[in-house]
Amino acid sequence: MILSFHGAAGGVTGSCFMLAAAGRRILVDCGLYQGSREIADENREPFGFDPGSIDWLLLTHAHLDHCGRIPLLVREGFRGEIIATAATRELARLVLVDAARLQEEDARAAEKRVRRPGQRSPGPLYTVADALWSFDRFGRIATYGERLELADGLAATFADAGHILGSAALTVDVHEGTRACRIVFSGDLGGVGHPIVRDPAPPPRADFVVMESTYGDRAHRSLDDSVDELWSAVAATLKAGGCSIIPTFALERTQEILYFLREGIERGRLPRTLPVFLDSPMAISATEIMRRHPECYDEDTRRALTKGDPFELPGLRYTRETADSKALDRITGGAVIIAGSGMCTGGRVRYHLRNHLWREASSVIFVGFAAEGTPARRIIDGAKEIRIVGDTVRVRARIHTINGFSAHADQHELIAWHEASGTPSTTFLVHGEPARGMQALAAALAARGHRVALPMRNAAFDLAALHLGVRSRSATASR
Repeated sequence: MILSFHGAAGGVTGSCFMLAAAGRRILVDCGLYQGSREIADENREPFGFDPGSIDWLLLTHAHLDHCGRIPLLVREGFRGEIIATAATRELARLVLVDAARLQEEDARAAEKRVRRPGQRSPGPLYTVADALWSFDRFGRIATYGERLELADGLAATFADAGHILGSAALTVDVHEGTRACRIVFSGDLGGVGHPIVRDPAPPPRADFVVMESTYGDRAHRSLDDSVDELWSAVAATLKAGGCSIIPTFALERTQEILYFLREGIERGRLPRTLPVFLDSPMAISATEIMRRHPECYDEDTRRALTKGDPFELPGLRYTRETADSKALDRITGGAVIIAGSGMCTGGRVRYHLRNHLWREASSVIFVGFAAEGTPARRIIDGAKEIRIVGDTVRVRARIHTINGFSAHADQHELIAWHEASGTPSTTFLVHGEPARGMQALAAALAARGHRVALPMRNAAFDLAALHLGVRSRSATASR
């Protein structure tokens, strides 16, 4: 039983882990690296394994850093089965086509910038055609709590991770001869008490745990306080005559912000006539998909459904077309503009930042994680000016960072989830910044008596040897 790490190891994005066991190979996630250009270039590097050797890809959820390299995987030889929940399957199709379209657009723009004779841009990582072709590999639909028999000695169970619609933590049970082993992959875990999706389900007892550590170094602000700050920031910006720009991820975060803006209007904290522009074609489509999956909702959202659409506001306007998005440039105040991407690395939000960052009356409200090297992180860290879509813009707008909306569990919630797994032989921490989330969470788990490893990219571990080694030391200590 060999577990190897081919992404989100020693970093935040690019989740990709491989388990070789019972004569077969399982891949958990196949995501894009996101952040600076140097990080993004890693997407063109070899996977670290032969894509054609993979039997199954178990997909935890549809965020790009977990599913974004699937078309590339298929193009390079993967002919196995992709298994995901129904909501993840539908969202992943949306995300992958959008990612391919953006890559094609960026490649065309890069080609135009090339001026040296004979020099060429590298082209898109993959095309829309590659994305469409990869959909043929999606097979069985996973249901939370249902054991899926993959092959003799291999089974997988999906559990609600509470992160975004359809997100899952995975349990893989392995039987090799007389040996049995259970490995739990957390995927991305959500916080407790957020609207729309349910809280994460506790994991079963496990021999090994592969766990995210995005916010392993901190506690989130309370959700109630975060919602109150959102309403106050929007109201203050309206009073000052500016616009509130909210960079968001298209999946879950956008819908959560719409949910709370609706509540703010209903409670009289925000004006009923407030113009809210959702300027993200993918977020608009994702909202429509979410409406089709009420089976994933928590009780509060189910109750809200009995009164109407929980994502609908009186002044909400959708801007799918590019011309409609450009028309927003004429609005200098009195509106909320929600656009992607959440880290400001692409999408329409860059143009809104260019138009409003220099305006003292406007505000930028960050409501999600911003990785090192991204424009969002530079603004949050206090940059006085920023280069964006070809222009250098002074940062004069009021900047709000509200981390209580995070779709990731904080340190307390991660530890509580992990405690339910019992005393695994080893816990592997992934999907975090090594000097922040990973190290802090590793120290907290070690203080509770857990053995922790921080694998680097392409590192491989013999689980049978690790398990036997832990048992031997325990037996020696007990004598």
